[in-house]
Amino acid sequence: MDTAEATGTQPGYRAWRSDDGIDLSATLWEPQHQTAIDVLCLTGLSRNARDFAPLARYLAGCGHRVIAMDYRGRGRSGRHPDWRSYSIEREGLDIDAGLGVLSLARVAVVGTSRGGLHGMLLAWRAPDRIAGLVLNDIGPEIERSGLKRISGEIGHHMRVDTWQEAAERLRAGLGGQFPRVDAQGWLQIARQLYVETDDGIQLDYDARLANTLGSFDEDAELPDLWSVFDAIASLPMLAIRGAHSDILSAETFSQMKQRSPRLERHTIADEGHAPLLWDAETQGVIARFLSRLR
Repeated sequence: MDTAEATGTQPGYRAWRSDDGIDLSATLWEPQHQTAIDVLCLTGLSRNARDFAPLARYLAGCGHRVIAMDYRGRGRSGRHPDWRSYSIEREGLDIDAGLGVLSLARVAVVGTSRGGLHGMLLAWRAPDRIAGLVLNDIGPEIERSGLKRISGEIGHHMRVDTWQEAAERLRAGLGGQFPRVDAQGWLQIARQLYVETDDGIQLDYDARLANTLGSFDEDAELPDLWSVFDAIASLPMLAIRGAHSDILSAETFSQMKQRSPRLERHTIADEGHAPLLWDAETQGVIARFLSRLR
């Protein structure tokens, strides 16, 4: 097992091997003095641990140790020869194994999009391990329009020649959902999503992830996680929604509150899917929620 220790504001890394032979990675931000619960961050479908760096630095300053896992095929984790292993079920096994490797007996989970689905499922199958759950722009019901958009984007145009080109490509695709992100912000997003390789600047995931979505079927039955959500409804939860989201509808967001009266909610204006978690207001909302967990 490889270990790189965190120093100051720089993260550290932990690596381990899955039971089917894939190297998996987690990024850790250590507080100067740990006074609060461990926070496990789980990413979106094609995202990686760098997505959480601004929030993680803030939470580490609040006394939390923050751990962000890279799913297989993303970020610092290895690519599997069979793309069919990039499944919710297989990723769930990897998450469970990572909790053991990292000696995380009890955590709060911050899950973005797919990571929120994993958070709900983890709380359902191992309730004693989860103190609370932050759902970033995801709920038990997913909007078809958002899935269609994502299925048309993922796995395409993986390489660019310059960081400026990466930023411009992201703005062209997502500018409508994030109208207030400026030029420097798009470069920051590019640095989160792309990585420099010997073959140029590439999106930091296995392009074969696109195969897991297939060709989008307008009439296909979508997963219904309301039964899982209802089973964990008593768990302390904070749900965050981007006002322009095409994945988490306002109707689903409202229904989540009806079915879990203790649910706390926060809406981010001028952001879509998935909220960046950069702004001070949202970071403060998350920190206050986590501070109440035991």
